[in-house]
Amino acid sequence: MNNDMHIVCLDMEGVLVPEIWIAFSEASGIPELKKTTRDEPDYDKLMRYRLNILKEHGLGLKEIQDVIATIDPMEGAKEFLDELRTFTQAIILSDTFTQFASPLMKKLGWPTIFCNTLEVADSGEITGFRMRVEQSKYSTVKALQSIGFETIATGDSYNDLGMIRASKAGFLFKSTEQIKQDNPDLPAFETYDELLDAIKKVVLA
Repeated sequence: MNNDMHIVCLDMEGVLVPEIWIAFSEASGIPELKKTTRDEPDYDKLMRYRLNILKEHGLGLKEIQDVIATIDPMEGAKEFLDELRTFTQAIILSDTFTQFASPLMKKLGWPTIFCNTLEVADSGEITGFRMRVEQSKYSTVKALQSIGFETIATGDSYNDLGMIRASKAGFLFKSTEQIKQDNPDLPAFETYDELLDAIKKVVLA
């Protein structure tokens, strides 16, 4: 099959950039905010938990964006994306929010990202969030397949397993020991070079 029929779907946090909530937890000194989708598979539950903590501490969007401005992509992430896009198409599928992602996309050379959006009051308080679609990563992969694409998916967390398993090829990247143990059939990589080679084998086969 011609490689222009492939599309690579990448998770963002933990794969291309550090976890935003962990960085914010460290900057704000609130350890409870360290919890991520690696710890809590139910994203809706996780976000409600986070918003309650932000409200308790009187923190809003600006404080999080100030921390995001200090975050750089993981070492080698931009080069990986640049190289990847020389031989196939790529989309970042993330459960993050447009209000968080933009500064990071700029540092990565503006790749395409499909994510969600926050509901923010005039005061800057984050009052809620709108998910683009139920099970957004899995749903997007299935939609891409329905219009003729072969998907290749990569992620590190529980919420990536749906899109990884639904794809023609799927890989864990910088994942946890627990997730790797629970999914021994999924190839797991730690470096961008390994991941690039694995994707190339599928695309150029």
